[in-house]
Amino acid sequence: MIKPLLLLAAAQACCLAADLTGNWVARDPLPDGTVRRTYFDLKQEGARITGHIRASQFYYEVTESSGGPDGFSLTASMRDGNTTRSARYEGKLENDELHVSTRRRPDAPLIQLVAHRAPAGEGAMPARLPLPSLHAVPSNGLAQTPPMGWNSWNKFASKVNDAGVRASADAIASNGMKDAGYLYVNIDDTWEAERDANGKIQTNKKFPNMKALADYVHSKGLKLGIYSSPGPNTCAGYEGSYGHEEQDAKSYAQWGIDYLKYDWCGARNIYKDEEMQAVYQKMGDALNASGRQILFSLCQYGRDDVWKWGAKVGGNLWRTTGDIRDSWDSMSTIGFNETVMAEYAGPGHWNDPDMLEIGNGGMTPTEYKTHMSLWSILAAPLLAGNDLEHMSQEILEILINKDVIAVDQDPAGKQGTRVSKSGDGEVWAKPLADGSKAVGLFNRGSSEATVAVNWSDVGFKRPPQHGRDLWRHKDVTLGTAQFSTAVPSHGVVLLRVSEK
Repeated sequence: MIKPLLLLAAAQACCLAADLTGNWVARDPLPDGTVRRTYFDLKQEGARITGHIRASQFYYEVTESSGGPDGFSLTASMRDGNTTRSARYEGKLENDELHVSTRRRPDAPLIQLVAHRAPAGEGAMPARLPLPSLHAVPSNGLAQTPPMGWNSWNKFASKVNDAGVRASADAIASNGMKDAGYLYVNIDDTWEAERDANGKIQTNKKFPNMKALADYVHSKGLKLGIYSSPGPNTCAGYEGSYGHEEQDAKSYAQWGIDYLKYDWCGARNIYKDEEMQAVYQKMGDALNASGRQILFSLCQYGRDDVWKWGAKVGGNLWRTTGDIRDSWDSMSTIGFNETVMAEYAGPGHWNDPDMLEIGNGGMTPTEYKTHMSLWSILAAPLLAGNDLEHMSQEILEILINKDVIAVDQDPAGKQGTRVSKSGDGEVWAKPLADGSKAVGLFNRGSSEATVAVNWSDVGFKRPPQHGRDLWRHKDVTLGTAQFSTAVPSHGVVLLRVSEK
């Protein structure tokens, strides 16, 4: 009787081993010394598979499934604000290893993962922490004009490293950008490692000594910025600040950090959009208690009308839109829609339509001048996002045009708005502290066109007498009720106009 029982037990173990039910983890070592983990917490009931998949910042619920250990397909979905994100996984079980293929986007390369069994509960989303009651975070006194500097993401993304940040600081200090007002050198995502036994955030191999890097940047007369998220993970799947806000703020202060970009991403798996204010308030308080003045940049894509409460949580700037791309369609769609939040901009707190793409190659110099002009009229932060070591003189001159920058940095801190539109032509104007106005005549069309401005629309009681073309560096003859000029396709004529 013993032998049949042993055979039955072996058969049951075989079937159990072949079942997809369990917690599986795929560990993908990265060159920076960190490990990207993807968790599959699955339950198989016949041909039906349920459960959750946690991949970097994403936490999906399995919504459709077919197959079993010999071959399965899963569709997993998650809500992100008003949209639904989905991912598809296909795979099979081989020798108690879960072999899975997926794509991060429909047009992205196929990713192959090999997952092994993990302890139950490993990789689960952490418990929801309570949120504080709302209160006004005291102003840190920073950003009296829109911040200017450089950010690593648009050009370098995950390839950012210590040497590249030093090289960018060197370029800013020597090529005229520092003199033009560019001061912040900002590291975006992927600098993080895991936490030590005491919970202190560590840097990965790309950044061996963050304090030494900050000291180097400061030695150039510049400031160093860093990146995190209020969620357990950042956008790229690295360690976020969830539950460690005060600890991380103190680490930043000890390192000598001057700027924090705080990106929503992984927090959406725990909190709702309408809870953003309290979530960001936690870090605003932590930065104020850190012992160092650290500029606070809110990055949550304009959700929950952030411009209405961003300053209340200690924010110095807040994103008003999704991520920009280096294309005319992306830049123009973002820039020409920055109207409803204009009244909320001012010294110490600014609307942020995202970083500059100038010099990254996806637009023409004419379009980049439009980019720079529109962002300056909007009193937007000017954060270059290109390769500063290898840019052309033409691109550098667009970035350091001091007359255009003076529009952005005007001490009155007024955000400009659209004053008229006719076909593809638009006129935008911004009041300046000395009583003059910056006036942009934009042509969004595909061919050269004449764009006209009626000075009464801009707010002049009588025709202005003096104008200066800020890109051609030439005076313009005015004096009549209307001014018109030819504007190239996707181009701009940017004037500084005064009545006297």
